[in-house]
Amino acid sequence: MKFRKAKFYQNSTSLSGLALQRFKRNKLSMFALIYICIFVIIAVLGYLLTPDKTPFANNQNLELSTKKPGFKVKILNLKSNQPEKKSSILLTMIYGKTNDYEDIPIFSYKINGQFLEAELFTGMTPNNGEKINYELTDIAFSIQPRTIILKNKTVIFKEISGKEQNIDLAELQNLVRTKNIEVRTYLLGTDRFGRDLLSQLIIGSRVSLSVGFIAVFISLIIGISLGLISGYLGGKIDELIIWFINVVWSIPTLLLVIAITMALGKGFWQVFIAVGLTMWVEVARVVRGQVMSIRNKEFVEAGIAFGYSNFRILFRHVLPNILSPVIVISAANFASAILIEAGLSFLGIGVQPPVPSWGTMIKEHYGYIILDYAYLAIIPGLAIMLMVLTFMIVGNGLRDALDVKTVQD
Repeated sequence: MKFRKAKFYQNSTSLSGLALQRFKRNKLSMFALIYICIFVIIAVLGYLLTPDKTPFANNQNLELSTKKPGFKVKILNLKSNQPEKKSSILLTMIYGKTNDYEDIPIFSYKINGQFLEAELFTGMTPNNGEKINYELTDIAFSIQPRTIILKNKTVIFKEISGKEQNIDLAELQNLVRTKNIEVRTYLLGTDRFGRDLLSQLIIGSRVSLSVGFIAVFISLIIGISLGLISGYLGGKIDELIIWFINVVWSIPTLLLVIAITMALGKGFWQVFIAVGLTMWVEVARVVRGQVMSIRNKEFVEAGIAFGYSNFRILFRHVLPNILSPVIVISAANFASAILIEAGLSFLGIGVQPPVPSWGTMIKEHYGYIILDYAYLAIIPGLAIMLMVLTFMIVGNGLRDALDVKTVQD
């Protein structure tokens, strides 16, 4: 008598796996998450993507102020009289790169022998700009540490040591045309200081995303710690902590942030700390409520019976079971942090110039809304709106995906 081996197939998936599958089926939330990831990558790469790679994208040309999106202009890159500073890709990505050239907007130019005659750009019709003659050697090379002379259509570089290097005049003219003259396109136009608006927008995204990450991190550390202690220990400690939470909760968030900012001073890191110190209250209340609902569960009592320390019970057994609402509220806090930072920068007590910020960009250009340059304030405003909206959509998607009843269905 032969027996066939029975094969049992069990398709079991963890709750976290089911939640992830449900989140992936939510197309709107997935699109919002992809949008956030793209913006994070852009913010991290920073100066490697910006047309203006100077620190804080602060290269100003007042002749090019308030030019509309798609504006093009010829730029004469005049070699600055200082040694060229080399920077690695990593340092350039983080801090930018000092411009080794002086950017001069020009309307037209022509090269005659060893001189270049350029008509400066005015933006008027007709242009009628001042015409200036530049020596080709002054355009292409810095004066020091060598002496440059022209002899019989040959440029001679004479080092301090006495060593000479020659270059043909025709070759020098071609060098100036290809390397020192460019047609620059401003995809989003320029602001009132003649800075590239796209570069300002990209570097400004770093501030908004950094405030969100650091503020949420600070709020999680404080909120989870106080919520766990309050909900698990109870008694007088719980009463004291909940009293402190209610006091902080009763103060309007923006007023509290302004007060902390004034105490710490205006600046980049002060804003991060101020926003983070005001967002822990919601986290603490949610964590406390969740801990109180599960502290009498069997697995907690088993941990006590085995003699585990309170620290191990809280962080190894209790905390993993209450992370779902914490994740959801963190997404909402991230959006709130971006809005608060933009509001502080708009009021002038947030990130200070020349550091670009979306709120600062709106502050500098909100007066142009009634003119023909409304886009100067609308573009950073749209950036803030879309970033906040996507985080709220992701938060709603996580709430639906992590809901226990929904996941079990």
